[in-house]
Amino acid sequence: MSQIKNIERTRAQESTNAIEKLYISMRHLFSRGFYKPMGVSGETLRKSLLLLRPEIYGSIAEDRTELDGLVYVIERLPEGIEECQFINLTADEGYKNSHFKAIIPPKRRRNCYRIDKDQMNIEITRGRSEIYDILTHLTFLFVESHKIQERVSLNDGEDFTREWLNLEDVVLNKKVISDKDKEVLIVHLGNILGRTYNEVSEIYKVFSSKENPHKFFNLIYWLGRLAINEVFENKKRTVTFSTVLIEEIGHHIYGDIWANNIKSILNDNDLLKRPIHIISANMHSVLNSIYAKGALPEETKKYAGFELYQLLSNADSKPLQKKVKDYASENGLIYVKDTSGTNINVQIIDTNKINFDVSPFKRENSLEENAVIIVMDYAFGEQAFETMDELLKPYGDKKDEIHLDVKSVSIMGKAGILEGGKGDIMIPNAHIFEGTADNYPFKNELSKEDLDGFGVKSFDGSMVSVLGTSLQNKDLLKFFHDSTWNVIGLEMEGAHYQKAIQSASRIRGNISENVKVRYAYYASDNPLETGATLASGGLGMTGVTPTYAITQRILEQIF
Repeated sequence: MSQIKNIERTRAQESTNAIEKLYISMRHLFSRGFYKPMGVSGETLRKSLLLLRPEIYGSIAEDRTELDGLVYVIERLPEGIEECQFINLTADEGYKNSHFKAIIPPKRRRNCYRIDKDQMNIEITRGRSEIYDILTHLTFLFVESHKIQERVSLNDGEDFTREWLNLEDVVLNKKVISDKDKEVLIVHLGNILGRTYNEVSEIYKVFSSKENPHKFFNLIYWLGRLAINEVFENKKRTVTFSTVLIEEIGHHIYGDIWANNIKSILNDNDLLKRPIHIISANMHSVLNSIYAKGALPEETKKYAGFELYQLLSNADSKPLQKKVKDYASENGLIYVKDTSGTNINVQIIDTNKINFDVSPFKRENSLEENAVIIVMDYAFGEQAFETMDELLKPYGDKKDEIHLDVKSVSIMGKAGILEGGKGDIMIPNAHIFEGTADNYPFKNELSKEDLDGFGVKSFDGSMVSVLGTSLQNKDLLKFFHDSTWNVIGLEMEGAHYQKAIQSASRIRGNISENVKVRYAYYASDNPLETGATLASGGLGMTGVTPTYAITQRILEQIF
């Protein structure tokens, strides 16, 4: 009888298993139609998340409350969700035509509606990735809420700590408190959360606003209150999925409407049969790169290099931004605000109408092309396949269909970097799809050398398209980086875009096989570096140089 060697599983393998369990569980719960996150049905999700200990969720597996992760999650969920026992995920089912006011989270474009004091509805129009994103954030939020409950409850819920009763008094009675009272409450919260006075004081400032200075107090109270209600009054928080959402998901309902609207506008403006270059990017860098110098001649004289773009990136530069947009509208740009539900706005640029005498670009490659540029805002995860797949399809019915003459597809996005730091650039040559055996090698028209000379570091290699950035931990990412996969970074859309481009060009024949592709990412975070994860905050002005460096090289190749 042969001896079987016991091999200890590595943390990377455990993490991989945890991610697989999370996704299988979420798909099962979605098909089921409802679940209770802190009940038996949500147990697998909770256990897998606690085993995984993703970097964004910091100290989720510890007794103390995770504060940076809390900021990250709350910025991506609707205001007031901590007060709601019932959370309903729906498709676009007409709430915008009702009296309910849309609540849009600061860091995620999604419409949410507070139905009553106990229920929040969240519209899902961006595919499964959005559902996974919300469910993992909710699981984190509820795990943290139970930490608060355990710290404040005495005698099986018969009594509560003095700190908790003080917080409750201030929140429920909406008391006006002095600076001294505020500091006393911050001391109490330090005990409740297992954090220092300085830590709580800093997070209080992050959440504070002119309209709601004590938002952090309200947030902690309601998180704890609903957890107390769950444990001692059996009022379980419940997540439900509407029947329409379950039926619609994965069927490209919103992507189809979105793409047909764009093609209809191209057709109406006699642009549909012209050569087309598609760019997935933000809504400012292509616009400013082409038009800012013509729109702002005085500012152009004062500011050299990318300083003009830094000026336009300031929060107080709205009058200048308007000047650029107005100028662009008179020189070939059509702005298409999304009405389909994808939350992806679009700019259509007729290059024939650009005044190249005042543009930083020379029209050489596109001189005979009379090209059209379509700039689409960022997609989210799997939504990238849905939107690109629909956009590359012919326009019209089968008898009279028009194939788009797509010359190139350029993808610029934010990503996590595994070597280097925030603001560095990644040039991929392949996308590896996490959790599957799929990989997508391609010839990238952009090279590492193209991005030299801008004062930022650049790296090339393969990138992993992850199922969700909020599920990655150091052990798993270190494996990707150190192994022969030679992974330089992680993002959520690359494999989905490439899947759509390859199927459109090589299988369906919707576009030419000679279509050129360009991928470049700038680093928004380094998940392998403590204090540099997405939860540590945005790029700020650090992002201007890499964003415009990539945009400049893409446009130079097109023109």
